Amino acid sequence: MKPIVAILAQGTMGAGIARRLTEKGVEVRTSLTGRSAGSAQRAQEAGMLDATEAQLAEADFFLSIVPPGDALALVQRLTPAFSAANRKPIYVDCNAVNTETAYRIDAAVGQTGAPFVDGGIIGGPPHPLATHPSDAGPRLYVAGPNADRVLRLREYGLDVRVLSGPADAASALKMSYAGITKGLTALGSIMLLAAVRAGTAPDLYAELADSQKALLGWLNGSIPRMYDKAYRWVAEMDEISGFVGKELSDSEVHAAFAKFYARMAEDNDGQKAEIDMLRAFLTSGAKP
Repeated sequence: MKPIVAILAQGTMGAGIARRLTEKGVEVRTSLTGRSAGSAQRAQEAGMLDATEAQLAEADFFLSIVPPGDALALVQRLTPAFSAANRKPIYVDCNAVNTETAYRIDAAVGQTGAPFVDGGIIGGPPHPLATHPSDAGPRLYVAGPNADRVLRLREYGLDVRVLSGPADAASALKMSYAGITKGLTALGSIMLLAAVRAGTAPDLYAELADSQKALLGWLNGSIPRMYDKAYRWVAEMDEISGFVGKELSDSEVHAAFAKFYARMAEDNDGQKAEIDMLRAFLTSGAKP
């Protein structure tokens, strides 16, 4: 018998994973109460079924895929429904949170009687199998005493990988990986903008093209993808800063990146002045 999976949010990742599961015949439940027209459309395209919170709590698996700043609040919101459910879902927190936050989420889930699994997603949303039949989708890393139970979802198109480390190993892996990749995106953007403002952008572009072709190519891919996501990365940078350790001066690096992404998010919603500078650098040979 195929499992029932609940995914509350209908963002690009949540809807993408939901679509992969429904493509394999799995029932995926969500809640459209108070959601935008865009969220409702993504849910419909993914084959997600609108459900009450009580029905979400009756699923076999609950995959929490929300912005990191909302991860703990989601558990608190669902606590009454989960506590009342006769059969508890396996709660998999898939969010970009640090190990301390993961511990608090674990404790909150534990109060409802539901089993908890620490998770972390690395990679972009799955593509439709109809157009990308060989797409494996992102990796869903899981850890903890209940992690092996999530392997069941491998039968239905999810690339689930169990980590053998501590119970919060998946969150630690996600923080380490995102701290490098999204941190490098921030650092690259900051220095490209500085070069533009200083009038040396063409020279920087030429030098990167000559001596750092791989890095320039990577920035050409990662920076444009950042514009629409910057608002979500603010909390993630704060989580990474906490993961590094607030007692260390090193944590100030990603705290600063959080402020940078907040500025990028504001720019993306407004005049796009700095975003246009980055676009010009990356797409026209550094001639902003």
